[in-house]
Amino acid sequence: MISQIKNFLTLLFLMGLSGLAIIIFTATLIYPTLPDVESLSKYRPKEPLQIFTKDNYLIQEFGEERRDFIAIENVPQKMINAILAIEDRRFFEHPGIDFIGIVRAAVKNFTGQSREGASTITMQVARNFFLSSEKTFKRKINEILLSLKIENTLTKEEILELYINQIYLGQRSFGFSAAANTYFNKTLENLNLAEIALLAGLPKAPSRYNPLSNPDLAVLRQHTVLNNMYKYGFIDKPSYILALEEHLDLVETNIRYEIQADYVAEMVRKVLYEEYGNSIYTSGLKVITTIKKRNQEVANQAVENGIINYMNRQELREPEGFVDLDSKEFKDKKTKNQFLKKSLRSYKTYNNFIPGIILSTQPYKIEVFLKTNQYITIYRKNLGSLKKDLSKENSEDKLIKKGSVMRFVKKNKDWLATQLPDVESALISMDPNTGAIVALVGGFSFKKNKFNHVTQAHRQPGSIFKPFIISSALEKGITPSTIINDGPLEILAKDLGTNENWVPQNYNEKFSGPIRLREGLAKSKNLISIRILKHISPEYSLDYIARFGFNPKKYKPYLSMALGVGEATAWEMVRAYSVFANGGYLKTPYYIDRIIDSKGRNIKLQAGLINEETPRIIDPRNAFIMYDLLKEVITNGTARKAKILKRPDMAGKTGTTNDLIDAWFAGFNSDIVTVTWMGYDQPKSLGNKETGSRAALPIWIDYMKPLLKNYPIKNQVKPEGITPLKINKKTGMTKNADEDGFFEYFYEEYPPYDNSYFVIN
Repeated sequence: MISQIKNFLTLLFLMGLSGLAIIIFTATLIYPTLPDVESLSKYRPKEPLQIFTKDNYLIQEFGEERRDFIAIENVPQKMINAILAIEDRRFFEHPGIDFIGIVRAAVKNFTGQSREGASTITMQVARNFFLSSEKTFKRKINEILLSLKIENTLTKEEILELYINQIYLGQRSFGFSAAANTYFNKTLENLNLAEIALLAGLPKAPSRYNPLSNPDLAVLRQHTVLNNMYKYGFIDKPSYILALEEHLDLVETNIRYEIQADYVAEMVRKVLYEEYGNSIYTSGLKVITTIKKRNQEVANQAVENGIINYMNRQELREPEGFVDLDSKEFKDKKTKNQFLKKSLRSYKTYNNFIPGIILSTQPYKIEVFLKTNQYITIYRKNLGSLKKDLSKENSEDKLIKKGSVMRFVKKNKDWLATQLPDVESALISMDPNTGAIVALVGGFSFKKNKFNHVTQAHRQPGSIFKPFIISSALEKGITPSTIINDGPLEILAKDLGTNENWVPQNYNEKFSGPIRLREGLAKSKNLISIRILKHISPEYSLDYIARFGFNPKKYKPYLSMALGVGEATAWEMVRAYSVFANGGYLKTPYYIDRIIDSKGRNIKLQAGLINEETPRIIDPRNAFIMYDLLKEVITNGTARKAKILKRPDMAGKTGTTNDLIDAWFAGFNSDIVTVTWMGYDQPKSLGNKETGSRAALPIWIDYMKPLLKNYPIKNQVKPEGITPLKINKKTGMTKNADEDGFFEYFYEEYPPYDNSYFVIN
C-alpha cells in the first residue's frame, strides 16, 4: 500500500513538472498581450446621478447601476474582515495567487469534503475588469497572469478598494456601499455585524443569496460568513453568538427615495444632460437642489388635498373599470383574494391614489378591497362625490355598484373615496430675496403625466395679471385713492383688434359705480382695470410689464390685456410677484444650489445673488404700495379666506379666466412667494363657481399655514419719497377726511387732489 502511494505521488510530481513547463511556456507567450492594468489606478466606478434636497435628502437617482464609491480608508474594518474571512483570508500574504489555498481546495474537492474555489480577491478583480465569465483554460491562465500583474502594479489596499466598489451584489447594486443602502437603507458605516456578514456572503452568488427573494438561503450564507470570522479570529464568541441571533430589518423595495419631487428631478436631469451628455448617468455627480424637504412635503400634500376637494365637488364620472364579483373565483374563499389582486393588476397607483374594488354598497358605507391587499370600510362622511349616487333609490340610475373600480386615499387614519383625477394642479414656492425655489409640484402625478405645469404650461393668467397693470399706472400719477368708474363700458372693435365691439362685465355682472382703485383691485373689478389701462394706454403698459420677465410677444397691446388675456407660466408668475415682495428686484429663479463630483469637489455653485447684484426694475415706492394694495385683497377682497392665517404681512391676488378655465392664486410676504394653479390640459371650464378663490387659494393656504411659523411677521419699511395722508373713503381726497378716513400712501410728486375729484370715466 505504501509503495502504491509513493508511485502515485511520483506520478503526480512528474505530471506537475510537465504541467508547470506548459504553463510557463504559455505564460511567456500570453503575458506581453495582457491589457495594461495601469488604468486601474485611475479607476472610478460607474456611479449614478444623485439629486438631493438642500437639507440632503435623496430625491432621485438616474443610472443603470446603483453605485456609491467609498474610499478604502472609510470602509469599516468589520466589513473588510468579513470579506477576507469568506473570500480570501490570506489576501495580505499571497502575491495574487494563493498557492496554499489552491492545494487546500484541490484536496477538499478530491476527497469529497466540500466544493471549494481558490479564486483570490485579486483574481476576482482581474476577472471583473478585464475578462469574460467563460470557463476555459486560456481564460484561467489570463486571470492568473493578470492577477500577478495587478499585484505588481497596485498596493493591496488599492486592490481591495477596487473589489469593494466593483463587485456585483444583486438588485442592480455594485459595491458594498450601494448594497448597504439597497438592502438596509443605511450607509456602510452604520451597518451592524449581522448586516455586514450578510453582504459579505453575496459575491459568491448574488441571485441565489439575495435576501429579498431568497431570505432563508441568504441567512444560511450569512451564518457561514460569521462562522469563518469566528474561526479565523476576526470576532470573539459573544459577538459571533449575538450576530447569529440579530434580526435583519431589510428594505422591502429596491430603493427608498426620501422625498417625492419627481418634476424637480427631471428638471435637474435635463439641465445636466444638456451640459454633460450621457456621462451624467455614470460619473457619480451629486446635485444639491434648493428644494427644502419640509416645504416639498407640505406642497405635495396641499396639491393632493386641493385636487381631492375639487374632485369631490364635481359630478361623479363612470368608474375606471368593473370586476365581475359573480365569478366562481371570487365566491371561492380559497381563490377570492388572488382573484381580486389579479383583477387590479393593470391599475397603476398614482401618488396616494390607490385603486380598489367596491365589494358592497349601502347608502351610508362601502366595503372595498385595495390593491395593497387591504380590506377597508368607508363611511358616509368620507364618500365624497359617491354620496349622492349611493343614495339613489333606483339601482339602475347608480354609477357605483359592486365590482366598480375607484380610487381611495388615506388621510390621517381615515380612508377617502374619490376618482382618478383628470384635472391638473401646480405649485411653485420661492425665496424672493435670492430666487431659490424651495418647493415645486408640476402636476398631479409625474408617473401619470410628465408635463411640467409650472414651467411648460403657458396659460391665460386672468385677474392675477391685474397688479402689473396697476403697477404701471402708479408711474403715471394714478394713486390708490384715485376714483375710477366701475360702470358699463363698450369697447370698440378697432381698440380690440377684432371685428366686434366688446361689452366687458365684472365676474358677478354687477357694477359699483365710482370707487377707489384700492377697493377695485381688492374686489378684482374688471371694469376698473380696463379703464385704468385705457387711461395710461396699452402700449405703455405692455412695455412696462416686460420688465417683470413676461414675454411681450404673448400679449397684445389691447384693452383685453387688463383681464390677463395672454399667456404666462407659474414660473414666470412667481418671479414677477417676487418683485413686489423684495422691494423691486427681478430675481432669476433657480433650483440647483451646487453640483459635486465623485471626489466630493464642488464643480458648480449657484448662490442666490443679493439684491444689489440684480436689477431693480421698479421704483421701491411702487413695490411698497403694490405690496400694501395686495394685502387689501386678503383683508377685504377676493382672498378673504386667507385671513385664517392671521398674518397681517401676507398679500396676494386671485385669478380666474373667462369661462372658469384657469384658477390662480399668487400670495407672498417678504420671505416667501407661492403661486398655485388649477386647470385642465385640454382647456375647459373647471365648473360652476370654480374661481381662483375656490380652486387655487385653498391649496396656497394649505401650503403656507404649517410653514409660516418659520417666518416671523415683518412690517414693511416705508421707502423715502412716500407721503402717508389721511383720505376720505368715498372721495379719495384729503378734504373732509374725518374719523372714518384712513391713511393712504402716495408718491411725493403725486398727492391726491384736495378740492376736486380725480375720476377716470
